[in-house]
Amino acid sequence: VLLQASGGGLVQAGDSLRLSCVCPRRTCNNNGMGWFRQAPGKEREFVSAISWNSASTLYADSVKGRFTISRDNAKNTMYLQMNSLKPEDTASYYCAAARGAWGSRGADNYAYWGQGTLVTVSS
Repeated sequence: VLLQASGGGLVQAGDSLRLSCVCPRRTCNNNGMGWFRQAPGKEREFVSAISWNSASTLYADSVKGRFTISRDNAKNTMYLQMNSLKPEDTASYYCAAARGAWGSRGADNYAYWGQGTLVTVSS
């Protein structure tokens, strides 16, 4: 299962972007999903997670209050609304589907990954 992430781009500090992640058919509808990011020269880090039914969400402290995760199971799609972007948000963003109904922040909890979409925030 390969997820398809999109929506990245080059923006200025303070701008907004919305990332999308499409899961093939209904494969992910019973699975938790999440977003991770990796900046050049840095390790991959957790950004946000959402449970299969959207009842639970989790955010990294660095994005809390600025990013919002959501999903539309009817469209097999997860979103990440990113507001008030900062240069330190610059990274490739990866979406992932968890092995179960909730993935939380551990990358090992996720079985399926997308190819990444690049977000660049200029100061």
